Amino acid sequence: MKPGTPHTPKVRSIAVIALALGLGACGFQLRGAPPVSSALEPLNVDCQGPEVTPLCLSVREQLELGGVQLASEENASYHLRIRNFERDRRASAITVQAAAAEYTLRHSASIELVSADGIPVIADTRLTTSESYRYDETNVLAKQREEDSLQQQLNSRLAQQIIFRLAPLTKERLQEIRDNYQATRNPVDAQSGKP
Repeated sequence: MKPGTPHTPKVRSIAVIALALGLGACGFQLRGAPPVSSALEPLNVDCQGPEVTPLCLSVREQLELGGVQLASEENASYHLRIRNFERDRRASAITVQAAAAEYTLRHSASIELVSADGIPVIADTRLTTSESYRYDETNVLAKQREEDSLQQQLNSRLAQQIIFRLAPLTKERLQEIRDNYQATRNPVDAQSGKP
């Protein structure tokens, strides 16, 4: 091959494959929710109230995409409870005519993760996400579509926050939480070394 001539398609293909294998071997992943440990399986996702349904669907979808085995309440080792979902829309900027120029959308929910035998793994925690958008009175229909799209994005972001909370819970971390819980429940036995 002469200097300055382009590489053949075969050489390019080999280079792309080598790059992909190298990135895969080093642990590279596309940005998104981290994997949830199989130590939480089977996991039950328990949601209360119709307003939390879109968020629950998003959480279940992300867990299933991550290969997490979901189960009914009776068959689960751990129970993820999602409660008190709130959706808020507030004017965050106004025009000189006192009309809303910008809105901030906010979604929040409480989560709790408990083992089948009642040990709290993640105590009741409030998670929140928000997004602002400009409002244009002359283009109400497009802005309504934008708001609907942002509402869906906020559900996905809140679901990702929930997954991020579950990701560090490895088998070792769960055992450590269990040991700490039992030590605080029976401090006298823990000090004497009795089970």
